[in-house]
Amino acid sequence: MRPAGEETAIPEARLSLWLAEALGPAFEPAPQLEGRHRADVCIVGGGYTGLWTAIRLKETDPSLEVALVEARTCGSGASGRNGGFVLSWWSKFATLTKLFGTEEALRLASASADAVAQIGAFCHENGIDASYRRAGWLWAAVNAAQLGAWRSTVDAADRAGIRPFEEVSAERAAAMAGSPVHVGGVWEASGATVHPVRLALGLRGVAERLGVRIFERSPMSSLSTDGGPEVRTPRGSVGAERVVLATNAWAVRFPEIRRRILVVGSDLVATERIPERIQASGWTSGVCVSDSRLLVHYYRTTEDGRIAFGKGGGALGFGGSVGARFDGTSPRRAIVESAFRSTYPRLADVRVESSWTGPIDRSRSGLPEFGHLGARPDVVYGVGFSGNGVGPSHVAGRILASLALEREDQWSRCGLVDVPAGTFPTEPFRFVGGLVVRTAIGRKERAEDEGRPPGRISSRLARLAPAGLTPTR
Repeated sequence: MRPAGEETAIPEARLSLWLAEALGPAFEPAPQLEGRHRADVCIVGGGYTGLWTAIRLKETDPSLEVALVEARTCGSGASGRNGGFVLSWWSKFATLTKLFGTEEALRLASASADAVAQIGAFCHENGIDASYRRAGWLWAAVNAAQLGAWRSTVDAADRAGIRPFEEVSAERAAAMAGSPVHVGGVWEASGATVHPVRLALGLRGVAERLGVRIFERSPMSSLSTDGGPEVRTPRGSVGAERVVLATNAWAVRFPEIRRRILVVGSDLVATERIPERIQASGWTSGVCVSDSRLLVHYYRTTEDGRIAFGKGGGALGFGGSVGARFDGTSPRRAIVESAFRSTYPRLADVRVESSWTGPIDRSRSGLPEFGHLGARPDVVYGVGFSGNGVGPSHVAGRILASLALEREDQWSRCGLVDVPAGTFPTEPFRFVGGLVVRTAIGRKERAEDEGRPPGRISSRLARLAPAGLTPTR
């Protein structure tokens, strides 16, 4: 079996524009894991979830011996290839309420919104230059069919007596997003953006200062659970009292997790630097934007004057490995670039300078799940961030730290822990079915973009998709 997270064919700097910008000549990777080591807690995965967990463990008990094992360099997985949106779970409030009730939904959504602010404060307090910018998030419609996609979520929040969303007119939505194709939306004030890799490397630096032993270029080759758990890599091993699996999509290698997540690609392009054009468009507040399709379009401006534009619903994973097609230059660059130009027709002459792809661990509900691997108390995991992990990983770090320490508190007892989850079919049915459903969604959304009613079969098949921004069931 391919080691979890092993990606040795493509240099990290070619995995995304963000990595290319951050991993310069002065960057020094942590040492590889060699020989046998012991730790109280061993974390597998050096992205946001693993790093926040390590930091929370050391803050809770500085005497803990914490080791972190990363296949490449910290931030080179999903944490270094996302769009840099730092969002809450308010967009999932209707789903949270359905699954856990109003009280727990309010607690989790509020905690996730607080996390967005806490990430900014953490960066400020620790001197992390992650280009943190809190200008809110626009959940937008770009055609008539998307109008009101947010209604069930807004109504659920209204019934609970809260108003995290502000409805905006077509004119204001177009002005906020800098394009006349936007015909409405709701604005959520807590949203922020960051430079994804600089945030990950900043967390890495804090974790090291707290005494976390970080090993990079050390992919996990196996996890032994005979007796106490032991994480093994090609050159060494870490035996631990507790193991935390924080590998996101790469957790699909474990049979106990495989049917809980669907590995699906997300693809991004970035334009050349066009600060004057962005200024002229009116898109100056820094608000990040998502439209309301299932194969979501998400886009933002960057600190150095680019537009980063992404599209969900790319390649589908098969079986128990992620695979090389989720690395490097996007194979769907032309599709994503076409979507960018349709959304920003006034920027038709702007050159797209870079593209990349990465895997998403999508759950049935669109919410992450936390639990014990095979009901073992000494191996815990968190998966299923479903494309919204930068902000929620802060909450995930608290949950996983509490689970690893066997604490009885609000985090270990929260609704997302050890909950019976919706599962996907076994292979090859999940892959074939995924292709059929994705094709149907594409047909449906093309019709809606063109102002045509979608076909009945495509509409019915689209309802089989796991939840995106808008619940499909």
